[in-house]
Order: sequence, then C-alpha cells, then structure tokens
Amino acid sequence: MPLVLPPGATVLFQGDSITDAGRDRHAHTHLGTGYAALAAERLRAARPGVTVLNRGVSGDRLRDLRARWERDTVAHRPALLSVMAGVNDTWRRFDLGEPSPTEAWEEDYRQLLTGLRERFDTQLVLIEPFVVPVTREQWDWRADLDPRIHAVRRLATEFDARLLAADGLLNQAARGAGRPEAIAGDGVHPTPLGHRVLAEAWADLVLAS
Repeated sequence: MPLVLPPGATVLFQGDSITDAGRDRHAHTHLGTGYAALAAERLRAARPGVTVLNRGVSGDRLRDLRARWERDTVAHRPALLSVMAGVNDTWRRFDLGEPSPTEAWEEDYRQLLTGLRERFDTQLVLIEPFVVPVTREQWDWRADLDPRIHAVRRLATEFDARLLAADGLLNQAARGAGRPEAIAGDGVHPTPLGHRVLAEAWADLVLAS
C-alpha cells in the first residue's frame, strides 16, 4: 500500500554515519549528502509539504541511539521513522573487541520501537545493516552481522514496518558494478552510487502504489 502522510507530517531518518552522511548539525533541516537527502527529494515531490529531518550520528551503535532516543527521535513526533542501525555494533566487536550480543541488541531495538508506538501512530521503515566486503577480514563479520539482519527482519514483521533489505541489495549492486568498492569504498560507507541505490530503493518502498 502507498504511504499515507498527513499534511505537515514529519519524516525522520535515524541511524549512524551512513544516515548522517556529513549533515550540518547546526542546521535543523540539513539532510547531509547521502541516501536520506536523495530519498527526500523523491518524497517531497510525491508528498509536498512534508518535513524531512535527519538525525543520524556518525559512529553510533544501538546503545548510543538509545541514549539520545527521546531527544532525537521521540521529541520530533515523526509520522514516519526510518532507522538503520547495527553495522557499528558488529564493527566494534572486530576492531575494539567490544561485542554486542544479538539477543540483547534486538531487545533494546524492540524497546525503542515499542516506546515510540505506545505514544504515536508512527509508521516505520527498518533498513537492514549491511557490509559489502572489500577485505578478507570483512567476510568474518558475517557471523555477527547476519544475526542482526535477521533480528531486523523479525522486528519489521512484529511492528508491521516496511523492510529495506539493504544487505542483499547493495551486494547485488556491487556485483553489477564489477567491484565492491564501487558501492562501499571501505565495505561500510556507501559511495555516491551506493547512496543512490539505497535512496531509490527507499523511495520505491515508501511510495509504491
């Protein structure tokens, strides 16, 4: 079904550096230069009058998102919330030795969404975390990341959210482009092409008739 947004509705993008994409923290409505800004262009064309905000913060793990959830999510009373989280939780396990067990991670995620839904009739888009491996070591991330992807899929079903299956999407795009660096230079942060692939998929998912 197509998304129904009331006049003047707020659409909020939330997440880590992939969503942040260099946004200006001093400009309330600055969307950065990534998929959120690109998706907003199509959204505004189809739903004139909506307010689009980006509150992604580079480096955030889910626990960081939880710490700022009231200020950066709930306070905006979003009619539509889009969330991408999880890859930094996996990354920190491998580069800093700081694991984030998936069961507890999923429950924290669930509590954030539950608390929001108890107050507002917010529609949800949940974006899978992803890695487009460019090093041999990043293939090892799969043991930690894949269970998080499955958790996001469960939460999407539980909360009747739109699910953007970003991991398969971007890895397939990398195959089409001939090399993973064309989509995510370091395996995590999308290139302009990677952001465009994400944005088009997001807009198609939200605006599908």
